[in-house]
Formats: sequence, structure tokens, C-alpha cells
Amino acid sequence: MSSRVTPMIGHVAGPGLHIMSLNVRRRMGALEWRPADRWTRRAPRLRALLASERPSLLAAQEALPSQVEVARDALGPSYRYVGHGRGADGAGEGGPIVYDAERLRLLEWTQLALSDKPHVAGSSSWGNWLPRVVVRAVFRDATTGAEFVVLNTHLDPFSSRSRVRSAEQIRRWAMRERVPAIVSADLNSDPESATVAAMLETGALRDAWNAASSRLTPEWGTYARYRAPRRGGRRIDAIMVSEDVQVDAVGINGGPYGGGWASDHLPVQAVLRLSGERGSR
Repeated sequence: MSSRVTPMIGHVAGPGLHIMSLNVRRRMGALEWRPADRWTRRAPRLRALLASERPSLLAAQEALPSQVEVARDALGPSYRYVGHGRGADGAGEGGPIVYDAERLRLLEWTQLALSDKPHVAGSSSWGNWLPRVVVRAVFRDATTGAEFVVLNTHLDPFSSRSRVRSAEQIRRWAMRERVPAIVSADLNSDPESATVAAMLETGALRDAWNAASSRLTPEWGTYARYRAPRRGGRRIDAIMVSEDVQVDAVGINGGPYGGGWASDHLPVQAVLRLSGERGSR
């Protein structure tokens, strides 16, 4: 497959809002035995992807601080980010939200543990042996005045119980919000899984893939492992939205950039439109 030169979505002016969710695949150092996995190869490809697509907001998973800086630099000087490592000391990989500060005004943010003690950094429960977190950020769109919240997460790949309990917790948090909610996630679960069923159980959240007015690509598997995308693979990465968010378009970006893929996951991208505050639930 030749390198992509035309963006799948590219820059979107208001009132549309371009969101990208991407597991960037943490830098592995000496464990990067496959050439495609080497960060020295992937970093330029991540730069090319982001410079081409120009999302207003990038929700990243599995990102180390140096990788977040690469992403922010590729997007441009107006971009900022929130979120830190998932460890008790704030170190290690995290789920940062990188956003265009000229378009989106940050109103507040916090990082919560997916555990029985969400305000205790580094805590874990439900069978996951490594901490899992949610980065929550509330924004006001400068072009429309609409406020919204983003909840970004990366669920545990090993414990199905942890994934279901985490999905239930995230759904409850989203339902409590007084503004439209967007959940971006590496779910490590298929659309037909108990995890996704728990996330969508009450109807307060919808899978953007199903809610979209337009699908820009086939339903590629998002865990592509540095290969050309294919149907029938695992769509384990997703954007979920509350009922007051309109999904104009959604797609899974399968194109290589700079001669290859930036991650073993493919980005999920959507163009959204936001309403004002919702009523109390």
C-alpha cells in the first residue's frame, strides 16, 4: 500500500469537532525487536499522521511523556495536553488528552483510577495487576460556546472482570456529567463483548461507529499490528458519545504515513457536533 497523502478527515472548522482516539504503542526500548515496532521508525510516522489529520483533540493511550511531546509538536504550537502516567507517582505510560488551545478552552481536568478508590493514584481493583486510569477534561469550544467532557481510557487486556467493572464505572461517570460526554478508549474488547454491553447498557452512551451519519471507511479491525487493515479484525478501539452528541462522520484510519504505521493500533476518528448543557439525570 502506498503512503497516504490525502487525510481521511483533516482540519475541521467549527461547529464540527474532529476527535482522534489512538493507542500510540509505548516505546519499548530493547524489546522493540521487530523493525516496525521501533520508535525511531514510528515517531516520524506519528508526526506525519498528526500533521496530515490535524484533529482538534487527540485522545491517546499507552503514551510515555516523550511520545506525548512528539504528538504535541507534530500538531503545532497551539496544542497543550493534560494527563500523566498511571503510577502512584504519576510516572509511566498514560492516557493524555492533547488539544488545540486556540479552539478549545480547558475548564477543568482530573485523572482518576479505575478502582474502588478512584482518587488514590496508582490504585487497582477488579483483577487488573497494573493500574488503569481515566483522564477527564472539560472544554468550552471557542467557535460555538458549547461545553463538553472527554473521558479517555485504556482498559486492561488480561482481566475481563476488570474491563466490565471499568466500563460500568465510566458509564456512571459519563451519566453524571451536566454537559455532552465523549468517551475515547482502547477497550481491549470487541463490539459484541460484555465490556461494550456494560458501557452502553442504559443507552446513555452510543458507539459512534453505529451512530454516525456517514462511515468513511470499512469496519477495519483496529488492532492491525503494523499491517494493512482488513475486515473481520478486532475493532477494540472506539469513540462513545452521549445522546446529545451528533456524529457526522466516523472512520478507522488504515492508511500508512511516512511509509508505514505509527502504531500497532489504527486511529479511530470522528467529526462531532455538540449541543448545550443537558438536563439533570
